[in-house]
Amino acid sequence: MGRRGGARPGRGADRLRERIAHEAARIMHEQGIRDYGLAKRKAAERLGVPDGCGLPRNAEIEAALAAYRRLFDGEHAARLRRLRRTALEAMRLLSAFEPRLVGSVLSGTAGAHSDINLHLFADTPEAVALFLAARHIPYEECERRLRPSAGHDPRGYPAFRFVTGEFTVELTVFPVDGLRQAPCSPVDGRPMRRAALAAVEALLAQPDGAEGLPPRA
Repeated sequence: MGRRGGARPGRGADRLRERIAHEAARIMHEQGIRDYGLAKRKAAERLGVPDGCGLPRNAEIEAALAAYRRLFDGEHAARLRRLRRTALEAMRLLSAFEPRLVGSVLSGTAGAHSDINLHLFADTPEAVALFLAARHIPYEECERRLRPSAGHDPRGYPAFRFVTGEFTVELTVFPVDGLRQAPCSPVDGRPMRRAALAAVEALLAQPDGAEGLPPRA
């Protein structure tokens, strides 16, 4: 006999995945967690969901996080605008290295604990270090692990961090030919969105609260 009424198969699983995504978003917002995997595991534990049972994709959590901050963070739009304005100033300063804005400040999910993430392109990372030192900008060296492309293991890229005003800027340095291929996003595994200076200017030209993104390269 055919199925009558009731929820379609899988509807319950969809609702559970949405609950986990929204709980993970709340955890990321309140605790400043940036790791999607850690946030979804914490969310599943709080909701009593066994490990590996229909956990949401990172992209679902990212969308839930953006929605959560728009609804419950009264400072979100103003903070995002300040972050993007600071990113633009840094990009203008570092224009010799073809800077690209990436990450949460570009996507619009940035919160109170978010850094400004820029990709730079140089013959050597020392060129960036010398540039910062010549302008008396205190910095610390670090490493950013990224997957250069699908099917490849993550590798370390040299990075530099410095503070400007209320925000921290992180510069990840790629070889000059790294402009042609963006590394994989930790959110969805696709090539990361990157925005050049003109695209960030266009974002800032939008009305307050608008968070439109440039098309994926």
